[in-house]
Amino acid sequence: MSDNQDKEETLASFQIITGIEDVGEAFSHLESSNWDLVEALSRVMPHDDAPLANPIHTPEPSAPDPVAVASAPSNSNGFRSFNFDEQPGPSQGARLFPTSQMLAQLTSSINLDPPRQNNNQNLLTFNIHFNQQLYKICMQPNATIEQLKRKIFDVTNMPQCRQALRGWPPSRASEAQIPETQLGNLDLPPVSDLILVDLTDDGFMDTEQDEVTQRLDKMYKLHIVEEGGTEARRLTLNFPGRTTIHELKTNVYYITNIPVRHQEWSGWPSGCDNDTNLAQSGIEQTHEFVIRNIADRSSNNSNLLANTEIVALDSESSADEFEDATDFNNSEYIFSDSPPVQPLNRHLIPNNTNDETTGSAQFVENYKQRFGEPHPEFYVGSLENALRLACHKPAKERKLLAIYLHHGESILTNVFCDHLMKDEAIIQTFKANFVLYGWDMTYESNKDMFLSSLTACINSNASLTARNIKLDKLPALMLVGKSRLEGRQTCEVLSVIHGNIGLVDLQSRLIETTVMYEEQLQGEIREENERAARDQVKAEQDMAYEETLQADIAKEAAKRQKEAAQAAERKRIESEQAEEDARRESIRLVATQSLPQEPAEQEANISKIRVRKPTGEFLERRFFTRDTLQDLLNFITANGFLIDEYKVISSWPRRDLTSIDAGQTLETLKLYPQETVILEERF
Repeated sequence: MSDNQDKEETLASFQIITGIEDVGEAFSHLESSNWDLVEALSRVMPHDDAPLANPIHTPEPSAPDPVAVASAPSNSNGFRSFNFDEQPGPSQGARLFPTSQMLAQLTSSINLDPPRQNNNQNLLTFNIHFNQQLYKICMQPNATIEQLKRKIFDVTNMPQCRQALRGWPPSRASEAQIPETQLGNLDLPPVSDLILVDLTDDGFMDTEQDEVTQRLDKMYKLHIVEEGGTEARRLTLNFPGRTTIHELKTNVYYITNIPVRHQEWSGWPSGCDNDTNLAQSGIEQTHEFVIRNIADRSSNNSNLLANTEIVALDSESSADEFEDATDFNNSEYIFSDSPPVQPLNRHLIPNNTNDETTGSAQFVENYKQRFGEPHPEFYVGSLENALRLACHKPAKERKLLAIYLHHGESILTNVFCDHLMKDEAIIQTFKANFVLYGWDMTYESNKDMFLSSLTACINSNASLTARNIKLDKLPALMLVGKSRLEGRQTCEVLSVIHGNIGLVDLQSRLIETTVMYEEQLQGEIREENERAARDQVKAEQDMAYEETLQADIAKEAAKRQKEAAQAAERKRIESEQAEEDARRESIRLVATQSLPQEPAEQEANISKIRVRKPTGEFLERRFFTRDTLQDLLNFITANGFLIDEYKVISSWPRRDLTSIDAGQTLETLKLYPQETVILEERF
């Protein structure tokens, strides 16, 4: 028995025993256990240490199945084969299903977990919130995070690889991300509310989404087994995580020639569609798939369960409890919920395109989508602009214009684009020596518009040359260059390379045309260099004269600027001085108006104050003893000595009268019957 047949039997048996209908999900479980049926069953089926999803409503154990269970030796696939005595009855001839005793014997043979501890008082209850529904799950404290996620899968059908749980205690959040962590070690209350998030949902930007983002640039190694024909073929492909499933299918089409619409895949987790990328799908970075051509599907699928021994459905079982294992070839796991994938469009420019620039952009975009990386760099724009960029330049900067003429119906297109145009040497040659412009000649409307553009931009011979290229010679490259003919420069088609050419010949033709064109340009380059030398001498002379002229102009301008600056400075100083004088006069007038009337000399309770100026002269005035120090300061200010510029010092004791309370009377300050104060400038 071949390895593929063994895997098909293992897959069918796994679905029968577990009741998992989704073939992609079953395939994923078997892949992760290296196709060991016992290990895969231990991952999926309920363990002794993990109660059912809702133990509150656990049914009473049923009576033993009335079927005698014989010995169960292990077969080559690692699972036990069961022999049962059939019970004739109404179910005779119905579909065959495993009995509960068969499942009991198989699960007991696994014996992976310790004996169950029936201590319901220690059960941990989890309220799982998902899609506006509440799922209640009870677990033993010694159950692990992985076992909890299995239970969540049982009630929500969400694969473990896409489950993200929120609501763990903050101090234990990191431990809750480890599958082997026991629930009892997370300091959980008896009842915990957790939020379940699908990692593939749009808008999820938490830690798991960050992990998906980090996986976008990682490389995935995919082992793809192509079944069909005499023997299976194994492919190993590497893709970045941002590659979508549709792009993967397209690349597989180029290798296997199985059209996308005929590809039937096994190994994808449930919930994936053609727009899902590898990072979002939940697969490991090394993953295995099986691909089949549904167009070549044979009757072999009906024999998948030929070597799997099962028993007839007894009278106590319902036909709705299990799904026929032969349903694994249904189209469900090739994304039947998505619209059928259409074959790649052979036309790189839509019909009746009215604008060259738009058509060029569509050509480049569709070329990249159809033929992928690597590819040469095409110019996007009109033919006129491409010709200007390549040919209408000085001779030493000039390049050839390579016009790639595409035709979607030509049998040479795939080979030319997938092999010749992807060669690194060809790509570098185009980049170094050519401006590459592409156009699709498939539709007559687009062809006619481009031929008219060739006539207008180059000449009628170029248009006639493109028109006369037969379909079996397309795609083709027209190499256009600008050269001098009869004393004038014009653009001409220098060479045409048809699509029925090999890689070495294509490289040789490109290099030969480039070398020939460079030789033609040597005369023009020499003339340009001589003309440039003459222009350089003249330019230097003009530059010297201009420099002298500019120096004189600059000197005169600097002189005028200096004079203007000096005048402005004088005006500024005068203005500031006028403002300062006005300010001082205003302060002096206010102080004068604030002075009390000077008492007569013969009046009582008067104080005679003498103020010594910095020049040695004196100011003298009489005040009443009830007058304040502020009145004395106002008198000094009224005579032109501002208090913010001068200190007023009393002789004995020596003190600065401007630094004390000006509201005190002269009598309080002992400035009577007479006193001499000194003015000192502030520094």
